Order: sequence, then structure tokens, then C-alpha cells
Amino acid sequence: MQSNKVSIRQFFKYLRIAISGKEQEFTSGSIRKAVFLLSIPMILEMLMESIFAIVDIFYVSKVSVNAVATIGLTESVITLVYAVAIGLSMAATAIVARRIGEKDREGASQAAVQVIGLGIIVAAVISIIGVFFPKEILQLMGGEPDLIAEGYGYTQVLLGGNVTIMLLFLINAIFRGAGDASIAMWALVLSNGLNIILDPIFIFGFGPIPAFGVEGAAIATTIGRGTAVIFQLLVLFYGWSKIKVGFKDLVLRVVVMVNLIKVSLGGIGQFLIGTSSWVFLMRIMSEFGSEVLAGYTIAIRVMMFTLMPAWGMSNAAATLVGQNLGANQPNRAEASVWKTGKYSAYFMGFVSIIYLIFAPQIISWFTHDTEVMKNGALCLRIIAAGYVFYGYGMVIINAFNGAGDTKTPTWINFICFWLFQLPLAYISALVLDIGPLGVFMAITLAEVLITILGLIWFKKGYWKTTQV
Repeated sequence: MQSNKVSIRQFFKYLRIAISGKEQEFTSGSIRKAVFLLSIPMILEMLMESIFAIVDIFYVSKVSVNAVATIGLTESVITLVYAVAIGLSMAATAIVARRIGEKDREGASQAAVQVIGLGIIVAAVISIIGVFFPKEILQLMGGEPDLIAEGYGYTQVLLGGNVTIMLLFLINAIFRGAGDASIAMWALVLSNGLNIILDPIFIFGFGPIPAFGVEGAAIATTIGRGTAVIFQLLVLFYGWSKIKVGFKDLVLRVVVMVNLIKVSLGGIGQFLIGTSSWVFLMRIMSEFGSEVLAGYTIAIRVMMFTLMPAWGMSNAAATLVGQNLGANQPNRAEASVWKTGKYSAYFMGFVSIIYLIFAPQIISWFTHDTEVMKNGALCLRIIAAGYVFYGYGMVIINAFNGAGDTKTPTWINFICFWLFQLPLAYISALVLDIGPLGVFMAITLAEVLITILGLIWFKKGYWKTTQV
């Protein structure tokens, strides 16, 4: 009984340290403690991103169907911004973590400046397109004339201010690489808190502020993210984290920039391969009618929430790998991955049991349509059957990214998604006439294959020699 009290007390002690970010040494001491201290704020950071999307849809759904559709179409375009931001953020985390592990804080600061500079350049190009061609963009995405007339302002503001999305991603990746995961978390708490407050004000109007409708959601989001970016920059320039950026660092360093681009290309490729495969799967699912598509969509949204802890742990693994390789401790880097993978698999295994038993009840929280519930529950159960592999595979793949080896996961994704998952889904669902079950099975089997290939290649140890 006494030992249980001690364990609970120790848990809450570590929880406070994780959220406050007081502990920043991850190349020595307990690996289990390091995983916990990094994972907790990263998990909370991921949950903040989910809340962001839900709040926008919640308020905008009260405006009109066109307003919701506008968000969907614009988000499809914003995916390109995310692809670049995620690719650059993978490179940022890997390079900053390596420099921090080498005790080269000046090098980490220099890399941070090049990441931010590159992000601003890319965002500026996207902003010009978004500001001047919002109607054309929505038209290209298949928007009806009345939708374009009502919603182009949303597209214009969100794409025009995409620098806030880009920098929020990139600077948080810098903090994660440095081991300052709690700062990244608080940046999103600030961003989301403002978005929740400002959304109804700008959408429906308040006092002297007119009702902007769906455009108001973009204004609120941009202000929220922009404020968080200012907070991030203050932290960087005032040295409230491991990284301090001075005016002397604000110069172009070609070697660092080229290295950053080289590492980021693999990350961009990974994201685009994964995203495009989901688009094609959605197209296959649409062949079976709206009820099947709705069930599939609900099941995927449900699963996204339970993937957050696994994503958080995989990000922790990436930071631990980068920092420990920088500290010339490849064995500790490897041990960190095995331990983190085990924790992730345990968690995902627990969640899979819940989904396998209670899938119909969970789907019924979102719909009472019998056909939608049936297909949603089937999807949840089939994909949950491979959850343990998913949890382990996510950590392994991100470990490569943390080492700066973004090419290996890109090839694994290409093989498993494009050469295996999509053909299998198409043939089994449409040619062999198995139906939606064929798509669900293809998703699960592809994730299992990713984990198997990832483990085989990880054990070879080539990632330990990657130079960034």
C-alpha cells in the first residue's frame, strides 16, 4: 500500500515537471523518466491541435452548409502547407536535437534561424497565391458559385496568413528538438485559447465587431496562431529555452540551409505519400454510398483521438534519438526507441480491446443511422486489430526521422501505401467484391507491414551513422 502511494506521488511529481518543463537533460539518467517527461507535453500538444479543428467546425456549422464545405475545400489546399511544414519540422527536430546532444547550442540556434527563414519564404509564396486567387482556388477544388461567393474570404484570410501555420509548426519542432516540449505545448494552449474566445466574436459579431460569417473563423484562427508565434519568438530571442537566438544569428548560412532542405525532402515525401493514399482510399469508399463513407469517416475521427498519445510518444522517441546520437550514445538512442515503442504498444493494445468490444456503442455517440453504425463499427474493429503494430510502428518510423534519416521512412511508406495498400484495397473491395471490408483490411495489413519493415531496417542500425 505504501509503495502504491509513493508511485502515485512520484507520478504527479513527474507530471508537474513535464508540464513545467523544468527538466531538460535527456542524454543521461532514467530512459523511462525521459520518455515520460517528453511524451506528456507532446501528447497534450497533439490534443490541442485536435481541439483547434473541432472548435472551428462547431461554430461554423451554425452558419451554413456552404461554410462547412468551404473549410473542407480550403483544408484540402492547406494540406500542401502542412506537407512542407511537417517536412521542415522533421528536419528541424532532427538537426536541433543533434546539436543539443553535441552541446552545440550555438549550432542549434543557427539551425533554428535557417528553419524559420525558409518557412517564411515558402509561406510568402503561398500567401501571394491565396490573397489574389481565392475564388479560383475554390473553383479548382469543385466549389459551386454560391459557395465561392460566401466562402472565398475564409480561403483568402487563411492562405494569406499561412505564415502563422508554418511558423507555429516549425518553431514548436525546434522546441521539441531542444527537449523543450512544454514550451511547444503552452504555445498551442495560448493559440487554442484565443481561437475558442475569438471564433464566436468574429463569426457572429460582438459590439463594434461585425459578423464575418465563415471568414471570421479564419480571422480568429490567424490571430490565435499569430499571437502564439509572437510568444514563440519572444521565447527564442529572450533565451527562455535551451535555444537563444541573437541578432548575430540572423544571417543566411547556405551550408545549414542546404542540409535542412535535404533532410526535409524525405519528411515532405512521407506526408504526401500518406495523404495521397488516404485520398485514394476515400475515393474507393465513395463507391459504396454515403452511409458507408459516413461510417468510415466517423471511425477515422474516433481513432485520431486515441492516436494522439502514440504520436506524442513517437515524437519523444525522435527527440531522444537525435539528442543521444549527438551525445555519441547510439546504444542509449536505440534503447530509448525500444522502451518508447513498448509503452506505445501497451497503450494501443489497451485501446484496441476497448474498440473491439464497444465499437457499436462508440459509433452510436455520433449517429443513430443503422447502416452508418454498422460500417463504422466494422471499420473501428478491423483497424483496431492492428493497433499494437500501429503504436510500435509509429515510434520506429519517427526514430528514423529523429536520426535525420527521412529517406528510409519515405521508401517504407511508398512500398506499404502505394505498392501494397492501394492495390490491395482496390482489388479486394471492387474486383473481388469484398466491399468496404476489403479497404479496412488493407489499412490494417499495410500498418502491420510498415512495422515489420521498419523493425527489420531499424535493427540493421544504419540510422546510427546518419550525419545531419
